[in-house]
Amino acid sequence: MPDRPRRPRLRRSLLAALVTFAVAVPVSGAARPEAVPAPAPTVVGPLRDASPAALEERYAVSRSDIRAAGRAAEAHGDLKRADSLRGMAASGRQFLSFDGRDGGRSVEVVGELSSARRIAVLVPGAGVGLDAYWRLRRDARALHRELGEGGAVIVWLGYRSPATISPAALTTGRADEAAPGLRALVDEVRAVRPAARISLLCHSYGSVICARSAPGTSADALVLYGSPGVAVDDARSLRTGARVWAGRGGDDWIAGVPHVRVRVPFVATVGFGTDPVAEEFGAEVFDAGAGGHSDYLLRGSRSLTNLARIVAGAEPLGASR
Repeated sequence: MPDRPRRPRLRRSLLAALVTFAVAVPVSGAARPEAVPAPAPTVVGPLRDASPAALEERYAVSRSDIRAAGRAAEAHGDLKRADSLRGMAASGRQFLSFDGRDGGRSVEVVGELSSARRIAVLVPGAGVGLDAYWRLRRDARALHRELGEGGAVIVWLGYRSPATISPAALTTGRADEAAPGLRALVDEVRAVRPAARISLLCHSYGSVICARSAPGTSADALVLYGSPGVAVDDARSLRTGARVWAGRGGDDWIAGVPHVRVRVPFVATVGFGTDPVAEEFGAEVFDAGAGGHSDYLLRGSRSLTNLARIVAGAEPLGASR
């Protein structure tokens, strides 16, 4: 009899998940923007050399590809995309790769990868793309400043990010597609910087991608923050030797997302299951401050301080579990 009080809550959670899915389908279909054309990028191959000269050559190739995509966007009449790409192609920007097609893919380095001892790979969540890339750049620069000398940040926008309100944001489909690319990047970085400490910082839907890429990863730390769940029951199921951390800001709306997985017949499994900050998940929980869903890397925040400390291999400040 002790389980009876939980049943109404479970039914409400299941209903909420199904309602969310039902609402997301028509909304996402109606809001899908027209694709912005872009030329095929230069084939640069895997990262095999992190010397300053080799990296600068690679950055120059990507800069040329970004400018070509910007011209195509302008010719298409998408001035917002063209303006964003103009900023991304500015002198001093360091992209390991860029592909403007199908919504855009990019990998940018903030800092000196050739000498970095502490490397953070930012894996963004839903609703992120080339048109508002400045937000990723802002966050990466804030983290780089917090890391200090010897730190570098890699912004990995290596997948077609789903809209925040969409069926794709409620299933693992995009994450399954993206995970091999993320795993390959981490392996490449490990090969060229074997002594560096590498941490995956996985925000929101990005945490689902990190979970899918976790088995066998060469990363030292896996940090899930603002996460809706990662489609496994517990940290042990990630099958990784990386230290697994989780955190959530006090004002993050993601706390209200039902932590269930529901099979919708003939469609998909909706939801991501156990809350990563819950005790039963088994991650080490760090103090992420009082901020909202988009505030984790804001300058001066407790979450930024603790994320940087985890990247550096230090214990986070404040209460943790």
